[in-house]
Amino acid sequence: MKKSSTKTRIRYSETDQMGVVYHGNYAQFFEMGRTEWLRSLGVTYKDMEISGIMLPVISLKCNFIKSALYDDMLTIHTFLKKKPMVKIEFDYEIKNQNNELICTGNSVLAFMNSENMKPTRCPDYLLKALEY
Repeated sequence: MKKSSTKTRIRYSETDQMGVVYHGNYAQFFEMGRTEWLRSLGVTYKDMEISGIMLPVISLKCNFIKSALYDDMLTIHTFLKKKPMVKIEFDYEIKNQNNELICTGNSVLAFMNSENMKPTRCPDYLLKALEY
């Protein structure tokens, strides 16, 4: 299973009046993790889009365990769940600077052909980068 880790510091604008990260921001944290996971393989969203592949999110789950707070340094661990076919599935763990688990999550994205907007198979260059 391929894994990558990405760090981000919580900005004031990402929190509510109590200094707690607003729950809607976790989808963005997961996206940061996915983007950097791809980049670690030498693939970028931009390159995929240029080659005619889009990756819309079709499922997103988040389990909140502990609050993330303003100025916390979070590490987003992103894991590939299984070999991608027409869909690609990721699991996430987000931990704070004390290595405390903040949340877990999962997302499923579909490979879509940008010309006809129909599902398509995972591109060969991504499978090759994954050594499948």
